[in-house]
Amino acid sequence: MDTGSKRIWVNLIVPKSWEELSQEQLKYYFFVLTMCRSAAEVKTYCLCRWSGLEVLYPYGEGFMCRHEQREFVLQPLQVAAAIQSLDWTDTLPTSPVRLERIGKYRALPADFQEVPFETFIICDNLYQGYLSAKDDQLLDDLARVLYQSAKVRPDAAERIGVFYWFASLKEMFARQFKHFFQPLSAHDDGNMFNQGRLQYEIIYHAVNAQIRALTKGDVTKEKEVLAIDTWRALTELDALAKEYEEFNRKYPNK
Repeated sequence: MDTGSKRIWVNLIVPKSWEELSQEQLKYYFFVLTMCRSAAEVKTYCLCRWSGLEVLYPYGEGFMCRHEQREFVLQPLQVAAAIQSLDWTDTLPTSPVRLERIGKYRALPADFQEVPFETFIICDNLYQGYLSAKDDQLLDDLARVLYQSAKVRPDAAERIGVFYWFASLKEMFARQFKHFFQPLSAHDDGNMFNQGRLQYEIIYHAVNAQIRALTKGDVTKEKEVLAIDTWRALTELDALAKEYEEFNRKYPNK
């Protein structure tokens, strides 16, 4: 980094993963997503905010900046190199992260431990509906379930936070329960919105199939099944899916 003809070293320290973000940093990231049009722009704003870098004014082809009482010129190529440290923001978190509160309302556990299976089903319906219709009202409805109050009114940044939370939760479940959460084979193009359109068409039948599998067809047990822990329900469904796969491998013509 240059200041006139003098070259100096500036150590910009930023989080290295989703898990290192504070609540304030996470909320800022979601806020920046609402106003930026490119990943590079998002990372540039976050680099400045999270490292304490202050941009003062344009200077030649670069910008005069300040960091810890030192002023220097930062060139565009240097910015491009520096924001690579935030490339991890280009992908979903490997484990769910979320804003702990929206207003005064507290969130459910991020990983859905000890959350009733019925709550997961409701949330998944709303999430798949959003992927299909891209209707923000569905994210608002999802926020009210995730933050346990009909009075929750998320702003644009909080709405993005709700989406990131449940999307990363589903990604984690897909790894944890790989037999039950199967890819969409030939229809799976890696685009979660396209996947959402396909999945939402069959979500009603899929939910009913899940409940039937857990109750073994006994409708008197439905209320009990819906009340059990999400992880316990998914563990059982994953085991049943694995048994089904093994049966089909052994008896392909059955």
